[in-house]
Amino acid sequence: MNRTLLLAFSCAVLGGAAALGINRLFPADEANAYNTPSPSTRLVSYASGGAGVDFRPAAEQTVHAVVHVKTKFTTQQTYIDPFQGLFFGHGGIQSVPREQQASGSGVIISADGYIVTNNHVIDQAEEIEVILNDKRTFTATLVGIDASTDLALLKIEEKGLPFVAWGNSDDVKVGEWVLAVGNPFNLTSTVTAGIVSAKARNINIISGNGSGNGAVESFIQTDAAVNPGNSGGALVDIQGRLVGINTAIASQTGSFSGYSFAIPVNLVRKVVTDLTEFGTVQRGYLGVNIRDVDATLAKEKGLKSIKGVYVTSLIDGSAAADGGLEPGDVITRVGDVAVNNVPELQEQVNRFRPGDKLPLTFERDGKSKTTSVTLKNKNNSTKLITKDDPATAVESLGGTFETMAGEDLKRLGITNGLKISKLENGKLKSAGIREGFIITSIDKKAVGSPEELKQILENKKGGVLIEGVYPNGMRAYYAFGM
Repeated sequence: MNRTLLLAFSCAVLGGAAALGINRLFPADEANAYNTPSPSTRLVSYASGGAGVDFRPAAEQTVHAVVHVKTKFTTQQTYIDPFQGLFFGHGGIQSVPREQQASGSGVIISADGYIVTNNHVIDQAEEIEVILNDKRTFTATLVGIDASTDLALLKIEEKGLPFVAWGNSDDVKVGEWVLAVGNPFNLTSTVTAGIVSAKARNINIISGNGSGNGAVESFIQTDAAVNPGNSGGALVDIQGRLVGINTAIASQTGSFSGYSFAIPVNLVRKVVTDLTEFGTVQRGYLGVNIRDVDATLAKEKGLKSIKGVYVTSLIDGSAAADGGLEPGDVITRVGDVAVNNVPELQEQVNRFRPGDKLPLTFERDGKSKTTSVTLKNKNNSTKLITKDDPATAVESLGGTFETMAGEDLKRLGITNGLKISKLENGKLKSAGIREGFIITSIDKKAVGSPEELKQILENKKGGVLIEGVYPNGMRAYYAFGM
């Protein structure tokens, strides 16, 4: 063997021995510390060492206050009745009831049985069952809903229940540790951990309440694992305080893929207070059309900053108009809170009721100005609304209505009718009704105007039978509960 080959062989042997020696010298965990750990390994490392974070107290405080929510509801399955066409000269759409079930999570917020969940968890529910973490089962009553924030408030008759204490979502910081607690499978509450990835996120997932008021989205975004059955569960800080209600995930598969979204608890608390006190949410409006300020808009309008919310137009007689705002103003603060985008402004305004005075800071022509506006309701007044208000019942239908012209009535062979010109999420859509449907009667009472619709639905409870006709002449019948 020549000297060069012998030298190479010797180096290889020494290198292998050295590697073996190092591997024996350091424990396996330390030897692997230089490898890239899996996300779960990295999380355990952070939780037990490095950052000194211990999730156990927060988990122990919250798991027993998160519940499983089961619902039963009836949908209307529609089909075309060929015999009606055979005997009456035109086809007819019939609907048959079909019982379905859904489930999710909920959070106990008081010892006497108030529970917050998502509206989409209990949407259209006829029966709501709550199973506690200790397996006790209760029938829940629905106190109220707010489709614009996707929140619902339930009540069970029990005392001395474990509950999650309120936190402050304004104090939550990006990068902060949080826990997502849910009870998706009626087993026991489950806990996942992550960090706050962003705040004031709008992902256009809430469709609003169907009345044109629009959704309120200003989510806390986290990377804590949340799956569909966790909807309505708790997002808590490491002290175990409630900072959000888990609502949605960003996924193309329906399963968690990295991002989850929670409604900020400060908004939740306001909605819960309104539902408890009034049975419906008292929502205050500025009465402005707005958009985010970006570099393009700033350059086009000669703005000095890309911060704030740009006012494109105002509604006549609105709170903002009465307060002296003008198109082109840039709203920068609500009270002491800076608002840099539309979701942040929506979140702050929606914490107040009609009649509340709201200090605003805005910029006009490069100068900072302040004003005080008195918020109004959607009807442009400062009046508070009760759940028995007929307008509230009409809103729950989720439709925009228009009176029929005489020639259209004659063409369809009817004497009265109210057309659904626009359809959003609500009872009409859930019942299978399609846009363009013309309501001729409700519970055998003729309908020909929005005013008549309100009168019929005033104090209405229980089942509703809607009859009408589509523009192509097909008659249809639908039933649902109010």
